[in-house]
Amino acid sequence: MYLRMRRIRFSGGSSNNCTLVGTAFPFTNSTTLCPLKPKSFLKLLPSTTPLLFTTPHYRFVTSAQHSSTSHILSTPSGGERQNGYLLKDSKVVLKGMRYTDLENWVQSHGYRPAQALMLWKRLYGDNIWAQCSEELEGLNKDFRKMLSEHAEFKTLNLKEILTASDGTKKILFKLEDGLVIETVLIPCERGRNTVCISSQVGCSMNCQFCYTGRMGLKRNLSTSEIVEQAVLARRLLSSEVGPISNVVFMGMGEPLHNIENVLKAADILVDDQGLHFSPRKVTVSTSGLVPQLKRFLRESNCALAVSLNATTNEVRSWIMPINRKFNLNLLLGTLREELQSKHKYKVLFEYVMLAGVNDSVKDAKRLIDLVQGIPCKINLISFNPHSGSVFKPTKKEKIIEFRNILAEAGCVVLFRWSRGDDQMAACGQLGKPGEIQAPLLRVPSQFQALLEAAT
Repeated sequence: MYLRMRRIRFSGGSSNNCTLVGTAFPFTNSTTLCPLKPKSFLKLLPSTTPLLFTTPHYRFVTSAQHSSTSHILSTPSGGERQNGYLLKDSKVVLKGMRYTDLENWVQSHGYRPAQALMLWKRLYGDNIWAQCSEELEGLNKDFRKMLSEHAEFKTLNLKEILTASDGTKKILFKLEDGLVIETVLIPCERGRNTVCISSQVGCSMNCQFCYTGRMGLKRNLSTSEIVEQAVLARRLLSSEVGPISNVVFMGMGEPLHNIENVLKAADILVDDQGLHFSPRKVTVSTSGLVPQLKRFLRESNCALAVSLNATTNEVRSWIMPINRKFNLNLLLGTLREELQSKHKYKVLFEYVMLAGVNDSVKDAKRLIDLVQGIPCKINLISFNPHSGSVFKPTKKEKIIEFRNILAEAGCVVLFRWSRGDDQMAACGQLGKPGEIQAPLLRVPSQFQALLEAAT
């Protein structure tokens, strides 16, 4: 038998504390709201009872033997868990699986591993990027029929493509629940075309210089919703801009706040039988979630970017509230320790230049001291204005002065000019805040005059 649940609503974004809505227990007549922790709930059931969790668009099936399963619940955002598959309208979502998972699923339907590989290549390689069973040329007829009946090929729907004056493309995708995410394709004359993908709808970090942070967090994206952004960027735009060689997790959201789905998506992106992005050219950015950062460095070979943006805890705690939990000493100390075991690996420090806030000569000298002993590059980023922001971009001459101080000290320094800002496609400009927005924090008194002078 299955235990059916109409809807699962999580509080605080945690799978360890949830509210089960409309629950029909097989051993009671109650259908009232019943807050339970998953482990406590499972103790009430026989260990062999399979569970079926349903949401408006997705269904999640656990294995029958769930007594040792620590995370079996799935939010409407999707994301696979132990011994289960994410389902959309009773069909398995193909792009939510690593290759080994896909191979196992194909074999469970009586087909050979070789057919799983052929399917994988048509989903991600051979310039096919299949979106339906009709596009699976060369596959066994019965296999294609099984896929049409039991598999879902897509989770994103194209809403609009906006083109900025510099050629940058902002792609708007509509999700099954009606929410919208944004993906950016940044073309390069040297052929280094980059797709910037989102990992969440909105963001909970509330960085004060970031427009996405004004939205707050709506939900995590599933693995398939993350991967499909890169797939559709290639499918829709490769013929126009050429090959897309780089992926950066620098769109909407804090990637390491959705680490399970991001790690799985990164594995799919770099699989050499599929999309075949080089791990060095897939960069995951973080505001500094230290426990997840450790895990990422230990489990992934992809590149890491850390959004630093300040040289003192006082300033960073103001413009990046996450610093109040994971301060500069903890963050940088963790990087020093973890990178000792990573061969020829450099972290990229991102530093958004905010006029009068973090762009002084003293800041440049402090930054040199902060990164000592950490194999790194420093990427200076021009601030991209947006409505409601109290910040202004640092002038070009001052950015050059800042860069020169770092370079003279032996730092490897890059500079990122704004791309796509006339379509709100530049760094820190993605998203559309609603009526309820994350709060702007009080400006420390010592910076009020500096900010006014910069206007």
